[in-house]
Amino acid sequence: MSRVGKMPVVVPQGVDVAMKDDQINVKGSLGTLALTQNALVTIKNDAGKLTFVPANDSREANAMSGTMRQLVNNMVTGVTKGFEKKLSLVGVGYKAQAQGAKLNLTVGYSHPVIMDMPAGITATTPTPTEVVIKGSDRQRVGQIAAEVRAVRPPEPYKGKGIRYSDEKITIKETKKK
Repeated sequence: MSRVGKMPVVVPQGVDVAMKDDQINVKGSLGTLALTQNALVTIKNDAGKLTFVPANDSREANAMSGTMRQLVNNMVTGVTKGFEKKLSLVGVGYKAQAQGAKLNLTVGYSHPVIMDMPAGITATTPTPTEVVIKGSDRQRVGQIAAEVRAVRPPEPYKGKGIRYSDEKITIKETKKK
């Protein structure tokens, strides 16, 4: 059995986990998340601890038990604490503004780039050169952060662009004569 799959998921107070036919619903203070249950994994709820057991001895079931465990753990963490990604804008005149459910980016193009935030995801700008994307679904927060970064990825010669706040950019040396 996978090492990750052996660890139980502890469900904290205020979080409700409901398992229907092929659906796992997790409800907490920050929202509700749903996941389709995999047939290769059996989930048991023992007084606030979720355990994930492979349905058979196949390698796929073993791997999927760890995957399902981590996905459900991310759902429980998301509805209690939430997830966030921080982005930094590096460049002269680069700035961002959060306007309700829209993010307005000025990143060196002839026009501002306006991105709509989906439901459940919020974008805030503590400073004009920082963007914080928050939400309860880890996959969607990461996907939206990747889409914002893709508007102007960091270039390798000056490092200008949108980057994750903990990302290290290796600066290339320019061509010499």
